[in-house]
Amino acid sequence: MSSELETQIANRRAKRSALRERGVDPYPRRFEVDLEPSVVHERYGERTAEELEELGERLRVPGRVRSIREHGKTVFVDLHDGRAKLQLLIRTNRLPEASALVLDSLDLGDYLGAEGPLMRTRKGELTVAAESLELLSKAMRPMPEKWHGLSDVEARYRQRYLDLIVNADSRRVFEVRAGVIAGLRAALDAAGFLEVETPMMQALPGGATARPFATHHNALDLELYLRIAPELYLKRLLVGGLHRVYEINRNFRNEGISTRHNPEFTMAEFYWAYVDYRHLMDFTEGVLRQLAIDLLGRPALEWKGQTLDLEAPWRRMTMREAIVEHADVDAARLDRAADLVELFGELDLEVPPAVGDDAGGAYGRLLMGLFEAAAESELQQPTFVSEYPVEVSPFAKACPGDARFTERFELYIGGMEIANAFSELNDPDVQAERFRSQLAAREKGDVEAHRFDADYVRALEYGMPPAGGEGIGIDRLVMLFTDRPSIRDVILFPLLRPEADAGPDEPTAGPGAEEASG
Repeated sequence: MSSELETQIANRRAKRSALRERGVDPYPRRFEVDLEPSVVHERYGERTAEELEELGERLRVPGRVRSIREHGKTVFVDLHDGRAKLQLLIRTNRLPEASALVLDSLDLGDYLGAEGPLMRTRKGELTVAAESLELLSKAMRPMPEKWHGLSDVEARYRQRYLDLIVNADSRRVFEVRAGVIAGLRAALDAAGFLEVETPMMQALPGGATARPFATHHNALDLELYLRIAPELYLKRLLVGGLHRVYEINRNFRNEGISTRHNPEFTMAEFYWAYVDYRHLMDFTEGVLRQLAIDLLGRPALEWKGQTLDLEAPWRRMTMREAIVEHADVDAARLDRAADLVELFGELDLEVPPAVGDDAGGAYGRLLMGLFEAAAESELQQPTFVSEYPVEVSPFAKACPGDARFTERFELYIGGMEIANAFSELNDPDVQAERFRSQLAAREKGDVEAHRFDADYVRALEYGMPPAGGEGIGIDRLVMLFTDRPSIRDVILFPLLRPEADAGPDEPTAGPGAEEASG
């Protein structure tokens, strides 16, 4: 026995065949458009019925059919363009034959074009009195249930096209995302930066400590990696005399998936000669504050029921200060690896796996692990956390007077790391030694430790000016700007496990999908 969905699809296919037999192309090549529905409202939404009649405007409008309502010889159709709907008023006894055939075959989800005078109904609704109709695309599958949208979360991620059709909030998320990227690009351009592109396939994955994705180039018989960061290539450009460079980049890290991690993600990464990490704090504070004003109307974010204040100045504290405050421990116990191991036990926290039994040589990793476990989630209001251990900061300059720590900060907002920045290490000998330390950690089991990049050291030997560099996580920033709890909500097509072989009954079709079918 056929399912209800199979029956609806069969009905739609039959209508399509009938249209073709009558000479109507259900998938025409073009439609001359005057305005889409949302633009009609923007342009004419304040006009009265009398003003519209005097204006005598005729429009050709397209859109997806979201509602069909019959009242005797009058049919009302709602066309949507993703932002707004526009009503069509259709007098069936006045339609040309071809248009009447289209109307008789119309289903929810079809794309329709209409032409006629713009007016207001007696109820005050902006309407096109359609005098001709043209089918623009015949939909074979019914839309999800119209009142409740697409509620299954995984279905929304997997079939984003349906999510965008039925959930206006989802479209808004990606409009904000585009605004965030455009705003960051505009701010960097205005500050004199040059936008560049660096390789996404690299013989040596570098610029961060992370597991890469491996691939193979057949023609060169060469093992390659998808980049985990563009950092080392961008700093090579500093060596080459491009003293302000940035890239809006896609990165790939072969790691876990969570509400804050996707294997493929987007960063805005920039490098600025002759400044240090303190200057980048000021710059970042100003850029993100202005971005919120431009996109949201005020320097504040609504995040999980609380207001995050972006007005300057933002709080600044060292990693050790953050641990003392949020783990309620004595600062004197944060200076030795053995004491840190004891604190992990006292706080009932698991020692980071990369440390193992080698506590004597892993002070920095222990401190970083303690910070992440005890303090990170508590940093809700914008906070710059600085002085990261050298073991986890292979490309940052050491702090004057205490080489255990570096001139590095991470920006936390809403309990998430949003940006990461350094005063860039430009001493080639120190950088080579840092690489060797990373190799030693790799030999002891740290699979994310950095490899030795001889060409990068060679580039530094030609001289790189003092510089500050920063990466801002686009996906997490959009999460904050749109108050979305999962990174998958702000990535159009997040990585998912392949779905099982789909039969014809898989898509969701609610009762509203039957309105104009059958």
